[in-house]
Amino acid sequence: MISNQEFAEGKVLLIDKPLEWTSFDAVKKIRTLIKIPKVGHAGTLDPLATGLLIICTGKFTKMINEYMGMEKEYTGTFTIGAITPTYDLESEPKDFKAYDHLTTEDLFKATKIFIGDILQMPPQHSAIKKDGKPLYVSARKGIEVKVDPRPVTIKEFELTGIELPVVHFRVVCSTGTYIRSLANDFGAELGVGAYLSSLRRTRIGNFSVTDAQTIEHFVESVKR
Repeated sequence: MISNQEFAEGKVLLIDKPLEWTSFDAVKKIRTLIKIPKVGHAGTLDPLATGLLIICTGKFTKMINEYMGMEKEYTGTFTIGAITPTYDLESEPKDFKAYDHLTTEDLFKATKIFIGDILQMPPQHSAIKKDGKPLYVSARKGIEVKVDPRPVTIKEFELTGIELPVVHFRVVCSTGTYIRSLANDFGAELGVGAYLSSLRRTRIGNFSVTDAQTIEHFVESVKR
């Protein structure tokens, strides 16, 4: 069993974040268990995403910015033929369009547009701040805030399975990339719309989700 003193000295915890938990939910749970105030995560995962969350404790919280800047890998699904205001399933799909004219070649060709250094428009429903206020605050009131596109790098973007309207993907990208925006832009390129229907972060730098533990496992290990 790891002592509170060891957590205070500093630990890097690899957690497989469960569905519908916020990243802060995981931090709060761990902070309560280990009873030290210095606990933080190195990169938010949306509630509807699962996968690797790096949580630092004690003196290792100083490493958070370094971990946040590392390359990320994601897998998941896009659903084509509609869009949502949040670009994912936090809101209801709308503007349905037929997609049966699309070929496999069309889908693979569309991925090529986004590989490399690109400018990406962040979602209006995001925590990015404009004039000190998160964008989602205005978005929830139906107000669109003008923001500039952000430079990101998509190193790899491959389709790993096609079961229309669902498309399975794998993406390797720089920090700051919104996979929700990639889904929306991919759908726009196809001309039929698309939204992110599932997401899992599988890697941050050299840290893999295969080495991560569930929240339940961590709780049991602390209690022992």
